[in-house]
Amino acid sequence: MVKLNKIYTRTGDDGTSGLVDGSRRAKYDARMQAMGEVDEANSVLGLAALVTDDATTATLQRIQNDLFDLGADLATPGEDFTPSEMVLRMVASQVAWLENAIDALNESLPPLTSFILPGGSEAAARIHVARATVRRAERSAVALAAAEPVNPQALAYLNRLSDYLFVLARATNAGNDPLWVPGASR
Repeated sequence: MVKLNKIYTRTGDDGTSGLVDGSRRAKYDARMQAMGEVDEANSVLGLAALVTDDATTATLQRIQNDLFDLGADLATPGEDFTPSEMVLRMVASQVAWLENAIDALNESLPPLTSFILPGGSEAAARIHVARATVRRAERSAVALAAAEPVNPQALAYLNRLSDYLFVLARATNAGNDPLWVPGASR
């Protein structure tokens, strides 16, 4: 359990932030960038959850919890991705849960006949913003993985999450998505 009595510590005044292992990194470091973008994606999901039905809100909150786990995973450098009581790591079952959720939502949707425009309803538009934000977080995590070890399950989760959010936005629009019309304004 996390207990924070004091919010500011002044330890970051020198432009660094601490990781789980006690090491410090520059706030512009690739690991910090990936962690920050996961945090931003989590915040955008919270904004989307404000305008969704109760079941979707509960699902988005579950995902937000997973994104905190993912942030903790990224904040723990090293090559051992085995979870323990003291070390949070993303696991395959979290990715599988997203895959099952995608399949369940996609069953009732008509096949795509065109690319869709992000929008249709306020809820779907917010979900699309969350999807795009997750894609950015994924790009940062992949860039980090090119430089140092990153849990493959964390990368898979981000990849699957953006797919889930795409399908969720379509389901929120009940399949009545605004479609891209190539060259429509020529």
